[in-house]
Amino acid sequence: MPDLHHKVVLITGSSRGIGAAIAHAAAQAGANVIVNYAGGHAEAQAVVAAIEQAGGKALAVQADVSQAADVRRLFAEAIARFGRVDVLVNNAGIMKLSLLKDTTDEDLQRTLAINVTGVFNTLREAATQLADGGSIINFSSSVTRLMLPTYAAYCASKGAVEQLTRVFAKEMGARGIRVNSISPGPVNTELFTKGKPQEVIDRLGAMAAFNRIGEPDDIARMVLLLASDESSWVTGQNIGANGGFA
Repeated sequence: MPDLHHKVVLITGSSRGIGAAIAHAAAQAGANVIVNYAGGHAEAQAVVAAIEQAGGKALAVQADVSQAADVRRLFAEAIARFGRVDVLVNNAGIMKLSLLKDTTDEDLQRTLAINVTGVFNTLREAATQLADGGSIINFSSSVTRLMLPTYAAYCASKGAVEQLTRVFAKEMGARGIRVNSISPGPVNTELFTKGKPQEVIDRLGAMAAFNRIGEPDDIARMVLLLASDESSWVTGQNIGANGGFA
């Protein structure tokens, strides 16, 4: 496991799913963890309690990443508690699927607000608040490599994240801050499985080389690698963590 001792890791949208798996893994690797959530207070506190019970240190902070003021407060509370932020993981995101012609203005605007503006807000704050030599991991998606009907708004938002990643990597290089994105394929979380028949999940799993969908821990391990000093020569990249799905 990569060593994250003496690092402070802030993970957006980490009260459940992949974000929670990253929080647990980061704590196990020695990091102090900020568990960000928008509405899942009880779930976030449960993640913090589990980390502390295992001997780690964690803090739950409510913040809507689509709101710049909330993001400023998120960083301020993290730094007030732990003194710094070394790693930012932009995991928060939503996925609303519909044919492009059926996508409402509200659904498009909400998708862009969380998936794009949310990342923009945290990157802008990280530009001055993240410690030198730190690491930022943004979440894109492997669906940007496919042409799947009903994914238009989601793909557009994740394509924007990849471009933000590339540009920001160049902007932050002088401070030794690495900026990468990760593109999971289908993962066994509520975000992906909710509303899908098992046959659809199985069919998508069969598109991967290992004939299954991913698990949150599969993604968490890649995030830890990018967060650690072991990936010190990797920046401005989009890493496919999808089992050969795309």
